[in-house]
Amino acid sequence: MSKVLGSEKICPHIALFPSAGMGHLTPFLRLASVLLSNNCKVTLITPKPSVSVAESAHISSFVSAHPEVNHLAFQLPSLQPPNSSTNDPFHIQFDTILRSVHLLHPLLYSLSPPLSAIFSDILVAAGVISVAVDLGLPHYTLVTFSAKYLSLTAYISIMVSDPTKLSCSAEIEIPGLGPVPVGSIPPPYLNPNHLFTSVFMSNARALPGVDGILINTFDWLEPETLSALNSGSVFAKFPPVLPIGPLVPYELKRNEECQYLQWLDVQPKESVVYVSFGSRTAMSKDQMKELRDCLWKSKYRFLWILKSNKVDKDDKEDLDTLLGHSFFEDTKNRGMVVKRWVYQQEILAHPAVGGFVSHCGWNSLSEAARNGIRVLAWPHHGDQRVNAEIVKKVGLGLWESSWGWGIENLVKQEEIQKMIGELMEDEKLRITAKKVGNEAKKAGEIAGSSNKVLMKVLRGLVK
Repeated sequence: MSKVLGSEKICPHIALFPSAGMGHLTPFLRLASVLLSNNCKVTLITPKPSVSVAESAHISSFVSAHPEVNHLAFQLPSLQPPNSSTNDPFHIQFDTILRSVHLLHPLLYSLSPPLSAIFSDILVAAGVISVAVDLGLPHYTLVTFSAKYLSLTAYISIMVSDPTKLSCSAEIEIPGLGPVPVGSIPPPYLNPNHLFTSVFMSNARALPGVDGILINTFDWLEPETLSALNSGSVFAKFPPVLPIGPLVPYELKRNEECQYLQWLDVQPKESVVYVSFGSRTAMSKDQMKELRDCLWKSKYRFLWILKSNKVDKDDKEDLDTLLGHSFFEDTKNRGMVVKRWVYQQEILAHPAVGGFVSHCGWNSLSEAARNGIRVLAWPHHGDQRVNAEIVKKVGLGLWESSWGWGIENLVKQEEIQKMIGELMEDEKLRITAKKVGNEAKKAGEIAGSSNKVLMKVLRGLVK
């Protein structure tokens, strides 16, 4: 995005406050990079300890590369775990952060120069609102998922008195947006006592109290949803929803050579199927074997990023144990499996990659969209079924809707192989995905819709 805030003006000082998980941290680091390029002063607040090793590593790397960033490691107090049936460490971290946000007040009050605004993660919005009001600061929240999922979450939170009754319907009708299949609603939403639900709902209900909602999407991708949200069709009193995406990856500085990028360098153009299910999705062993056998028997080259545990620090099983030595022997000339964090944006930008088998996390789809890469949608939890619907609608890729939530629906190798073949061979799909990529890039150009929106917000903070 272009620099438009001249050095002759007083530039804003913005505090960025992400929550837990790489899916939330990544867009904040990208936004920080954009703000720095526009002469803003940035204070980055990160909860400590983090849940994953990847979060800690990326924060350290980013701060090291950008010494001008004021980094505040927000030490979380030891709180009694919530009375909840979930043991998901990310859900517990969301709750802990939300219950601790009030402790930020003295830290932010003492900053010099004084803050101009706070940009917080949507999952801490409810707590940050009171801090921002006390400090007399504008408060924008950054939504790290799609506009359609935002509308669904906010509608259920604000307008549905008894979410348990949703399971009795085939779909939920959202004014201005039309029907959403109940099957696309995360199952925890149907249980008001679930920790995931209470965190999301409390923050969604607080949204009318923020000054604006920054969102990592762009006008061309979700025009009807953005229009409905901003026209008041969904809610009469809702803050402006401001599309500023897709947020552009910041420049990476590494001391190591990435073997997977070197491997991609010697593969033919658009020949590789990239398989990754994000930083939090671990497949069942049975599903992993079906996917392994599909890639084993397939004719396509592949790069598979494998997770066997939700939290990376607990992911200790070696590849031979998980997949078998003979798999690697038989596929060594056309495939590569990696069991570690990768720089996905560089993979999706590589000319050798022709298709992406994805869990449909919003960051992954934003990266695929920006690079015009075809997607085979395979949603697993959270917002991912809603995102898969967007993939199919805009022509970015394919989705077989029976491929659903988690481990209860085993997808057989023959089904996977058929869909990968269609993904890689459909010329019309390749063309439409490239069109999505062109539109995504245009949104971030100087005269692009997303760039204009963000620059207007920043100008409004300049005193």
